[in-house]
Amino acid sequence: MPFVTRLTLRSGDGDLLDAVVSDIKERAERKGVELKGPHPKPPTRHTVALQKGLARGETFDTWEYTVYTREIEIVDHNEFARGVAEQSYPNRIHVTADIEQFSQAADG
Repeated sequence: MPFVTRLTLRSGDGDLLDAVVSDIKERAERKGVELKGPHPKPPTRHTVALQKGLARGETFDTWEYTVYTREIEIVDHNEFARGVAEQSYPNRIHVTADIEQFSQAADG
């Protein structure tokens, strides 16, 4: 039964994220790995209120940042997927991996 490993990569640095994803894609192409993506998701904006101290009402301007997301699917190349999921990434890159097993319909 084939496995599909879905990697979700997130970062506040869009250029770094794209470079990391491009590297993964190039490695997959060299090894003949079936890779779907990268699928870019719309960037999300986050706003954080910053308190000056413990007293109520004392705040700095809010801190705003953007998070960029890319998804990659690796089809049935478990060793390659494991290596990509376990490799060391820059601190600004967050990686999550989801693995799905697909059963094939029986003939008959």
